[in-house]
Amino acid sequence: MSNQVMESILSRRSVRSYKSDPVPKELLDQVLEAGTYAATGMGRQSPIIIAVTDKALRDKLSAMNAAVMGKPGADPFYGAPVVLVVLADKSVPTHVYDGSLVMGNLMEAAHAVGLSSCWIHRAKEEFETDEGKEILASLGIQGDYEGIGHCILGYADGPAPQPKPRKDGYVYRVE
Repeated sequence: MSNQVMESILSRRSVRSYKSDPVPKELLDQVLEAGTYAATGMGRQSPIIIAVTDKALRDKLSAMNAAVMGKPGADPFYGAPVVLVVLADKSVPTHVYDGSLVMGNLMEAAHAVGLSSCWIHRAKEEFETDEGKEILASLGIQGDYEGIGHCILGYADGPAPQPKPRKDGYVYRVE
């Protein structure tokens, strides 16, 4: 592993305040490609990624997420202009793990290309609703998918947060 990769992994932070500036397509495409190269159980590639740059759909997903959170009117996406929704095929036993690895790749790749990101939960609950299922159907997505997470993307509106100290007992060595 190169020092550049380690530096990127160690310096990435979850950002919770975004500028409204659009994300260039070239950068978004790089992030999406990285997501498709995440490890998956037996190489089955159970996840899918819905890349949302359409403001109307982004705002609808935000409202759905806020409702699940019990905070109507809030923006759980912190103003980020891009929402990458990761879902995974429930018929694959490793689907939650597969989708989680996709989320990790998306966040690391975003940082590597100069974008900020954050994992926003509640995708599972959103896409279990009739409204969530209607969104998938309207996009031509068929199958039984579980929402894994939303990777919000954009440019940070302010400095990156400082890392929290690593907890004691994080690693146990058996030598």
